[in-house]
Amino acid sequence: MFRDRIDAAEQLAQALSAWRGQHPLVLAIPRGAVPMAAVIARQLQGDFDLVLVRKLHAPGAPEFAVGAVDEAGWVYVAPHAAAMRATPAYLATQVQEQSLELARRRALYTPTRPPISAAGRVVIVVDDGLATGATMVAALHAVRQRGPAQLVCAVPVASPEAVTLVKAHADAVVCLQVPEDFRAVGQFYAAFPQLEDEEVVGVLREG
Repeated sequence: MFRDRIDAAEQLAQALSAWRGQHPLVLAIPRGAVPMAAVIARQLQGDFDLVLVRKLHAPGAPEFAVGAVDEAGWVYVAPHAAAMRATPAYLATQVQEQSLELARRRALYTPTRPPISAAGRVVIVVDDGLATGATMVAALHAVRQRGPAQLVCAVPVASPEAVTLVKAHADAVVCLQVPEDFRAVGQFYAAFPQLEDEEVVGVLREG
């Protein structure tokens, strides 16, 4: 059990200490991971930025992902999507809706600069936890297209299925807890509030 996201980030930074001094680029998947990635970047003496992806919500269960989309429009569809009644038409609508949200967030979060270059660098992609792993797959795919020297997935907690999934998309996976009784990311945090856009912008402004 983590006290909150900052506690999880500090523990995760210790587990990532092998990359300290290599000036890694630490990328957060908004919103929850943003303050976490800022902490990790400071402790690893690296740079901090965002990778924007959005989950495709399951019909009738918006917290459960049936896939994900990145800013370039690349779509990952989970194997369980059909079983969740996510038809091709439903998925197409979700992709359109979430792509609009990605554009809105990019315009709000980093309106005056492009993403920090990942080319030739150690890049660490951070989230506050993985349930299905869908959004992390999309994030790792997006970053891989940018030519990193090494691509690392870093999370405090994940389901066993999610860890297995993301291992195929990263050069290394650092996960502090992989509980067999995983039900939701929030169950492993004493405090797990939802972050708002204003908080994300504030963390970015502080660097």
